[in-house]
Amino acid sequence: MNYECLICQMNALQKRMDKYEIAEEKRNGLVSELIQDIAAIDLDSSSSPEVTRSLLERLIINSNVADPYANEKQESNSELMGRYSEFKGMVNQAHDSFDAALRLAIAGNIIDFGPDHIWDIEETIDRVLSSDFAIDDSKQLRAEIASAKTILYLGDNCGEVVLDKLFIETINHPNLWFAVRNEPVLNDATEKEAIEVGIPKVAKLISNGDGAPSTLLHRVSKEFLEVYNSADLIVSKGMGNYEGLMNETDSRLFFLMMIKCQVIGRNVGAQTGDFVVKRCISN
Repeated sequence: MNYECLICQMNALQKRMDKYEIAEEKRNGLVSELIQDIAAIDLDSSSSPEVTRSLLERLIINSNVADPYANEKQESNSELMGRYSEFKGMVNQAHDSFDAALRLAIAGNIIDFGPDHIWDIEETIDRVLSSDFAIDDSKQLRAEIASAKTILYLGDNCGEVVLDKLFIETINHPNLWFAVRNEPVLNDATEKEAIEVGIPKVAKLISNGDGAPSTLLHRVSKEFLEVYNSADLIVSKGMGNYEGLMNETDSRLFFLMMIKCQVIGRNVGAQTGDFVVKRCISN
């Protein structure tokens, strides 16, 4: 974990205490506890999503708000579902429907309520449809989808999952699993939100068994790990999943995301705002 990620976590603390409606009289003591937690973090062996979950757990036990981003999740899903026919028309009319659906799915990754993140889906869609990918392994991805017997698709945020659904519907694979978080964390999708947008109509839905905003293989459920290990192809959406899997050396993995911060940009080899389709490098 990069030290800059820890600074970002602390910068987000005030807004997150507000979201969790932490009582004012609890905040000084809570911040003191969080600082002690942070002082004990080994940056070399920790990941940013793991630290996020640990810090959020401190907020959760001091809050009566079970899902502080519930409204944002519902609104982003509703907004994108309300335009599903429009997006599907864009894909159907495109010269290359696979490419168009892939680009829209990556554009959906802009929908994020993380620290200091402001998103504009219209501007992002315009850019992704007219820009080159900063890293473009999409031809390899297309080939792997065609040959894979089993695909595991790692979902990320609400709203974004609507465009994931469109991409999955477009590739029309007969044996595709869609994974979500086990419990509410930030604006990440759980089974509840995935069902609301119709993911079970296009894929087999599975929880990863964990509440971190990522896929952390040492924390996921046995059931999920069995699907993960048996998949021929793993499609990982978003920076959160990337942060949990970035040290893997598994050529089954493809990362689809928009770069939203300099730390991940430097790691990937791209700039903030770039769109990426990156295959994991195997040993």
